[in-house]
Amino acid sequence: MDQDITLVCRACGEPFAFSAAEQTFYAANGFENPPRRCPACRGAQRAQSSAARSQRALFTAVCADCGKETQVPFAPKDGKPVYCRDCFAARRASREG
Repeated sequence: MDQDITLVCRACGEPFAFSAAEQTFYAANGFENPPRRCPACRGAQRAQSSAARSQRALFTAVCADCGKETQVPFAPKDGKPVYCRDCFAARRASREG
């Protein structure tokens, strides 16, 4: 890990440097495989994933505790309680505390 390594991006086919510092970082964090994409393609992939997450469908439901209308990222099922953000946080805190 004393030297930079030149790798080829699997997305764009361009060579990129995998620096000695990056190699040390990967090893210290338990990453066993080197990156497969260049920094530009990794950034583009991250941005695309983030955009996809922000566009997910939201469903309207009524909170089982306070009765307030809320939006949730899953389709509520009959018989299963759904909680608004505040009530969910309060229930989690009471379980942990």
